[in-house]
Amino acid sequence: MGIFDIDRWQEIFNSIRRHPLRTALTALGIFWGIFMLVLLLGAGRGLQNGIEHEFRDDATNSIWIRRGTTSMPHEGLPKGRQIQFDNEDYEMLTTQFRGIDKATGRYYLSGNQLAVYKDKRLSFSTRAVHPGHQEVENTIMQEGRYLNEADLHNFRKVAVIGKIVKEDLFGEEDAIGKEIKLGGIIYKVIGTYTDTGSDNEMRIIYIPITTAQKVYAGTDEIHQLMVTTKGLDVEETKALQAEMRYAFAARHGFSPEDQRAISMFSALENFQQFMSLMGGIRLFIWFVGLGSIIAGVIGISNIMLIVVKDRTREIGIRKALGATPLSIISMILQESILITAIAGYLGLVCGVALIGLLGSMEVDFFRNPQVDLGVGLSATVVLIVAGALAGLMPARQAARINPIEAMRS
Repeated sequence: MGIFDIDRWQEIFNSIRRHPLRTALTALGIFWGIFMLVLLLGAGRGLQNGIEHEFRDDATNSIWIRRGTTSMPHEGLPKGRQIQFDNEDYEMLTTQFRGIDKATGRYYLSGNQLAVYKDKRLSFSTRAVHPGHQEVENTIMQEGRYLNEADLHNFRKVAVIGKIVKEDLFGEEDAIGKEIKLGGIIYKVIGTYTDTGSDNEMRIIYIPITTAQKVYAGTDEIHQLMVTTKGLDVEETKALQAEMRYAFAARHGFSPEDQRAISMFSALENFQQFMSLMGGIRLFIWFVGLGSIIAGVIGISNIMLIVVKDRTREIGIRKALGATPLSIISMILQESILITAIAGYLGLVCGVALIGLLGSMEVDFFRNPQVDLGVGLSATVVLIVAGALAGLMPARQAARINPIEAMRS
């Protein structure tokens, strides 16, 4: 007697055929539990991939500082004052705070600038920045180089253009070293880049911020400031933000408690919040999936109890003829595991197939849903354990049947 005993398998299949409806409904519980577990885990992974993709556009360790308007009086100064950033604010960030790695300012040229090359005249967004902007925006250079400190120091009229700008203006022609007219000023293209964000991120032209301040503004004004941190965790990043807020408040004469004077956005804090949310969603998915599987296990256990009751006389005769309790237990467990394995495997296959269909969907915050090998192996282990648990109690009850009383019944 063993797992390869043909007679035992024939008995198991005969037992299943005697209760086709109950067996099918019970197997449906296991099928649905595994199907939903796989589907929810795959969809959860797609949601996590989507969130991570949305954050790829900017460095996750970045802090964005925007100027605002004071909302409370401070040391005799009235509320309603517009805060203005300048080059000294940038210098303060780069020299005063140890936790800062890269820093950049942004100067926005008003409206889209008309870019002219030969007979092509197209409008593109133009940003004037520092070299550190490359790390803050996760800009990927394709050809040439990014802006450097020498460009800023010498007020060079150079430009780094996005992939789409290059394609629209130059087509198949090499753009490096060519000159374009931007807002009436001639700039030399020194690099082309691509970006992990949307296509709009590749429709931007970057120029040195000092050049823009001198040519277009005649001031050292900066519209926005951004920094990246040196391996700080969320709490350390919050402490750095508080430190920077006090420094800006002292320099510009507003209360550190005035949240409207300047606003700070931490990509790391936001990213960690999303990841914590995803952790909670994964726990909830496992809770729902395992709950469905447990319901199916209970159903299988109940049907196996019915099977044992129907076969009481047969089991009694087996024991009278010398069948051991272990052989009786293994027979019941084998039937239970068979039902669980077939239903669960079908649920696993259908779940993976549906996840494959969902893989063609690429929308915001949902990308590439998938079920990894670890989940498949975990589901397989769950199936085996579930089948064994479902049949264990009925099997033990069958093993305790008294042969004499069974044959009298």
